[in-house]
Amino acid sequence: MAKKQNIEEVEVPVAETVVVEAPKPKRKDPKHKTSNDGWVIKDRTYLLVNGTKPLSKSIKSAGIYYFDEEKGYERELKYCENQKTCFVDEMKGDQRLSHIVFRAGVLFVPKNKVTLQKLLSIYHPFKGKIYYELQPQVIAENEVEILELEIEALNAAQNLDIDMAEAVMRVELGSRVTKMSSKELKRDVLLYAKRNPQLFLELVNDENVHLRNIGIRATEMGLLKLSQDQRTFSWGSTDRKLMNVPFDEHPYSALAAWFKTDEGMEIYTNIEKQLK
Repeated sequence: MAKKQNIEEVEVPVAETVVVEAPKPKRKDPKHKTSNDGWVIKDRTYLLVNGTKPLSKSIKSAGIYYFDEEKGYERELKYCENQKTCFVDEMKGDQRLSHIVFRAGVLFVPKNKVTLQKLLSIYHPFKGKIYYELQPQVIAENEVEILELEIEALNAAQNLDIDMAEAVMRVELGSRVTKMSSKELKRDVLLYAKRNPQLFLELVNDENVHLRNIGIRATEMGLLKLSQDQRTFSWGSTDRKLMNVPFDEHPYSALAAWFKTDEGMEIYTNIEKQLK
């Protein structure tokens, strides 16, 4: 009888299955396409300056020139719909002149009229004088900057102490601030910051505004005296002359500058203590 052969069991390694994820579809770029020369291909709108809206307004489409810095000379411009360029020296064949007309103050130029768009957006000498290109993105950026500036000014106004609030509002209202309550000052400061945020922040960051206010308050309370010709400041209790106001300079601006000197700093410290 044939002997049985011993067959050893051999483990066969199983290859790991690699799962390859299908690439996710890329989202379409929402931006406009750009031509080889960097020109953004999109519809464009042009408006007459100052919001004027006549029934129709034509601007020159021929007999105009653009100084080409690269070439070093002026190049004649002309708008011809049958040409691929607005430069006369690059045109080929017949030149069929076309008109450029704004209707009710608006000129809409579709994206396929690149030649006209480039003429209006880059080369035409009337750009910025008679018309401008409507750029919603730029307008939005400017509006965001204004809103952020307004928020910054309102936050500064909210945290302003009463003395600085009085100093800022004195610039706007003059001596009326002395009769205002703290609540009225707070309200007017917030309204002023909202109405003119840039100027408000400049005043808040101007140390002379506070110094001028101290000088005015001291004069109103009799701690200081300003001569009738507004040329001399004196100490109220003794009539001792403190300083002369330079010619053609506002007296309280000069006083604020004097407060920063060694002599003026002593007087300022004395006045500040008496005003508290």
